[in-house]
Amino acid sequence: MHRMLPGFLLLVLAASPHAVFSGDHSPDEAVIRNLETQQQEAWNRHDAKAYANLFTEDGDVVNVVGWWWKGRAEIEQKLAAAYAYVFRESTLTITEVKVKFLTPQIAVAHVRWSMVGARTPQDILEPRQGIQTQVLQKWEGKWLIAAFQNTNGVPERPFPTGPPGASPAPKP
Repeated sequence: MHRMLPGFLLLVLAASPHAVFSGDHSPDEAVIRNLETQQQEAWNRHDAKAYANLFTEDGDVVNVVGWWWKGRAEIEQKLAAAYAYVFRESTLTITEVKVKFLTPQIAVAHVRWSMVGARTPQDILEPRQGIQTQVLQKWEGKWLIAAFQNTNGVPERPFPTGPPGASPAPKP
């Protein structure tokens, strides 16, 4: 029986990978939540360098219009250009942060936000809202954003049941 115990434990751990990573992540989660606060603060100061420094050196950003910025230097350059006019008077508010640890060194965060003051096309109502999906990596004891996808949000509503303008099928 004792010979079977190590094999049995390996089988249980392999069958339940969540058990391996289900330790107390509270300190790391607090650090990640603080990183999101730093994101909001850097944005609201319109400080492209401070914002870009929240990313790994090779971090990626896909912004709300699908532009893909590669690396901390490009993130800083593009944000500096955006702060010059489009986001010069914008205010970002982080409204919710949900963190899920994939390993002790990698986490995914879903970050809800709202923004006012951006100079965007008139058909975008304020406050703008959306969700960021971030992959975070703990590197040399520090959590940084490795990949970032930002999506504008619209209120959820039911899917259409037919083409626009179609009349309902006649009842027999």
